[in-house]
Amino acid sequence: MVEVDFIQSLRALARHPAARGLDDDCAVLELGGETLILTHDMMVEGTHYLAGADMADVAWKLVATNLSDLAAKGAEPLGVLLGHMLGAGDERFVAGMAEVLSQYDVPLLGGDTTAGNGTRSHGLTAIGRATFTPVPSRSGAQPGDGLWVTGSLGAAMPGYEALRDGTGGDHAAYSRPTALVAEGRALAPHVSAMMDVSDGLLLDAFRMAQASGVSIAIDGGSVPVADASRRLECLTWGDDYQLLFTLPPGVELPVPATQIGQVEVPGFAPLYLDGEPLVNAAGLGYSHSA
Repeated sequence: MVEVDFIQSLRALARHPAARGLDDDCAVLELGGETLILTHDMMVEGTHYLAGADMADVAWKLVATNLSDLAAKGAEPLGVLLGHMLGAGDERFVAGMAEVLSQYDVPLLGGDTTAGNGTRSHGLTAIGRATFTPVPSRSGAQPGDGLWVTGSLGAAMPGYEALRDGTGGDHAAYSRPTALVAEGRALAPHVSAMMDVSDGLLLDAFRMAQASGVSIAIDGGSVPVADASRRLECLTWGDDYQLLFTLPPGVELPVPATQIGQVEVPGFAPLYLDGEPLVNAAGLGYSHSA
C-alpha cells in the first residue's frame, strides 16, 4: 500500500478535531487555556539515512525534522519523546541528541528503547505550544494570496550525493538541517497557510493546494535554488525544511523570503508550473510505498 492510500484508510479513525483530518503535519490540541501542537516523525536506515551514517547526524536530523513541523505551526517547542532501536553507534547518537537539544533549548522528556534485528528505525514525538491562534494549517490558502518560500531549495541534494558517493563534499544541509522555529513564530500571525518543505517543493505545494481547495501557480524561474543547472531536481528534492507559506496581498513580510507564485481560484489542476497543469502528485517529490 502506498503512503497516500494508507493515510486515507486511517482518516476514519482520526475523528478528533485535533487530528485536522490528517491533512496536516501536526495535531492541534486545545487543552484548557493552551493549544498544544504535537507531531511524530520516524527515520529508517536506508530510507532516511545511509547505512554507516554518523549516528550523531541521525539524532540531529530526527529532532530537527520534527521541530520543523512545529515551526510550520508557529509553535514554541516544549520537549520531545524518543523511540530508539539500539545498535551500533549508540554513543554517537546520544552525543548528537545532546547537541541538537542544546541548540534548540528543548528537553528530552522520555520515550522508549528496544533491541531488534535488521533495519534500524527511530521515532520522535515533538510537543509544542501555539504562540498564535488560529494555528496555521495547510488548508487556509485563498485566491489572491502570494506563495512564498524561505531560503533556497535543493541544498540537501548535493549533500546526500556527497555521502552516497564518498566524495567528502559538504553534507551539512542534508545531515544536519535547520528547523526554522523563530521564522515560523514570526510568520504565524500573518500567513493564511504554512507548511515545511520536506518532500519536495512541487509535491508539498500540490498538497497545500489540495488541502485548501485552490490552484497554485508557481513560476519555476523565480524559485531560489542551490544549483540553477539542476533546477527541476531542486524543485522535487526533499529534505530542505524551508517554510512554504501563503500571504494575503499587502501584508508586510516579517522574515526574508521569496515570492514564487500565486494562489488562484480552483482550476483544472491543483498545481501549475510555468503555466503547465500538474494534475497528479506522482513524480513531484518523495513519497513512500510498500
